[in-house]
This record gives sequence, C-alpha cells and structure tokens, in this order.
Amino acid sequence: MSNLTPDDVLAALKAVVDPARNMDVVALGMIQGLQVKEGHISFALEVAAEEGRTKEPLRLACEKVVLALKGARSVTAVLTAHKAPTAAPTGRAGSPDRQGPAGVKAVVAVASGKGGVGKSTVAVNLAVALSQLGRKVGLLDADIYGPSIPRMLGLKGKPSSKDGKILQPMQAWGLKAISIGSLIEEDRAMIWRGPMVMTALTQLIYEVEWAPLDVLVVDMPPGTGDAQLTLTQRVPLSGAIIVSTPQDVALIDARRGIAMFNQVRVPIFGIVENMSTFVCPNCGHESHIFSHGGARETAAQLETDFLGEIPLHIAIRETSDGGTPITALDPKSPQAKAFIDLATRVAAKLDAGNTRTGPRITME
Repeated sequence: MSNLTPDDVLAALKAVVDPARNMDVVALGMIQGLQVKEGHISFALEVAAEEGRTKEPLRLACEKVVLALKGARSVTAVLTAHKAPTAAPTGRAGSPDRQGPAGVKAVVAVASGKGGVGKSTVAVNLAVALSQLGRKVGLLDADIYGPSIPRMLGLKGKPSSKDGKILQPMQAWGLKAISIGSLIEEDRAMIWRGPMVMTALTQLIYEVEWAPLDVLVVDMPPGTGDAQLTLTQRVPLSGAIIVSTPQDVALIDARRGIAMFNQVRVPIFGIVENMSTFVCPNCGHESHIFSHGGARETAAQLETDFLGEIPLHIAIRETSDGGTPITALDPKSPQAKAFIDLATRVAAKLDAGNTRTGPRITME
C-alpha cells in the first residue's frame, strides 16, 4: 500500500520549471485538481489557451518526476486551459473547419439522454458488428466519469506509446480501442472539473494512433453536458445514434439528446430501442418489461429513422460483463443478429454520406 500524499507530489513538482517564466509549476499555481489514492495520481496542468500545444513537454516532465516517486503506481496529467474555449463554428459539424483524427474516415457518436439505457453495450456490439462487416473500426470510450469499455472488451493493462506522446490503441475483437479506464484503476473515481475532462477527451481523440480506420465509434457519456459539447464542437461527427429504452422517462431524455445534436447541426442517424423485449429463456414467453415501441413512435414523431430493437436478454448482459461481446462470442444468435442488423443500417448511411438532420427541437 502506498503512503504517498498530495504534499509529496507537490514537493516533487517543485523541481519542474516552466522555462517561459523561469519558475516552478507549483509556485506558478499551475497544478490543479490533484488527486492521490493508493499510489494513483492525477492532476491538471493549467496553461493559457494559446500555449496548449507548446506546453506538452512541461506536462511530460511533470508526469516523469511524479512517477519517479517511491510508491507512485500511475500518473495521469492533462493540460487544461484557464481561458474558455472559443465558440463552436456556426457551420455543420462535419464542415472543413473541423479536422477529425488523422486517418479516420468517419466518426459516429452513440449517445443517450440519460444513463442506464445500455448505451455502452450498444456501442461495443455495434463496433464489433461493423468490424465483422469488413470495416476497420475503432472504439473511443468518451465517458470519463464512468468508463466501461475496458470491462466490456476484456482489456487488460495499459496502452503503450512509441514516442511518449502518441498512444497506441489497445486491440480486442477486431477493434482498436482507447479509454480513460485503461489508464486508471477500475474502481478509482475521476473527480475532475469540466476543463480537465475536455482536455482529456481532446487527447484521447487526437493523440492516439487510430489510423487507418473506416469508422471511429464514440461511446458518449450520458446527458448533454460539457463533454458532449466538446466532442460535437471539436470533432466532425458523421452522425449520431440515440439509444433509449421504451419507457416514457427514457424517451423524454432521448428527445433532449436529439435536440442537442440538432442545435449543433450533427446529423441524426436514428434511434435504437434497447431492452425492447424480454423473452423467457425457459418458456419463450415474450414480456415488455419497459413497455415496447416507444422509440419507434418517437422516431416517427421527430421524422428520424428507427434503427432497430435490441432485446433484453441475459446473454447480452453476461457477455458484456465477461468482456466477450455477444456479436463476437455468438454472432449467429438472435441477440447478435439485432446488433448486426443495426450495423448494416449504419454502414449504409455512412456509404451514402447521410447528412440529414431532424427537425429543430426546442426543449423548455
């Protein structure tokens, strides 16, 4: 067990001097959000917005001195700007003024208005199914506070880097994948403010060797907060998929998610109804535990496509918890077929260059 304290970390960081001001980073007040737990250390290095790119060597120097401390098991340092980011361009999210990750042809967001609807399960199995259709696929876990992709893909260890700057994505089930969850301990809480989250997301998108990819699937965090806006403003999204369960409460939040993407002019590929129907594995009786058909009706009301129904089935839950997605473990099963059908529809939209946005929705 590590006995490292925040004071130990700050003492080490006093050895790191910002050459531009000839003072150490602690004296300059650049260290923010310091967290130390059982040898796992995280903090932000606050810099001026215009200095972001030039301060990467300083960030690496901070990580190096802290990692050298006795008892330090891992160090996560991110750059964050104290100046608010500029407003998003008024043009469509896929416009040329936004550059996507190098070597990535398309970026698809899998989102939900609320948590608990199985968004990550859909994102993982969609990505695997797209790979089975012959696409080169990456999967980005953008949920900084609740990363689940490492568990769902059975990823072990941490990503490597050839040059100490660009991460090599991890590999599983035919996918390239990256997650903050692979950089920290599984049960560790990320107690970060918005700017730190936005900086971390930007690094996971642009400082990972994704290329070559046909499509990068982004497992978005739930809701419509800072992280979602960061992604929609900085990445040229090809489209968004909204995941919901059939009940009214989830669909209200799904409409909010659609409203957000419409407001930032990201095309809506459609809505997926997850946990749509439960079929008893013993008797075959079909039950609509969370109601049924609500997502289809909502899609019709909002004039967007309905992409399919995913059943509520124990095999999907067990394979997700076990790190063996149902689409990889049992691709011929009815449960996997639902995801493969979804992937086929998404692939067709990508091939067609679908950029249709839904009607503008205003949420009071």
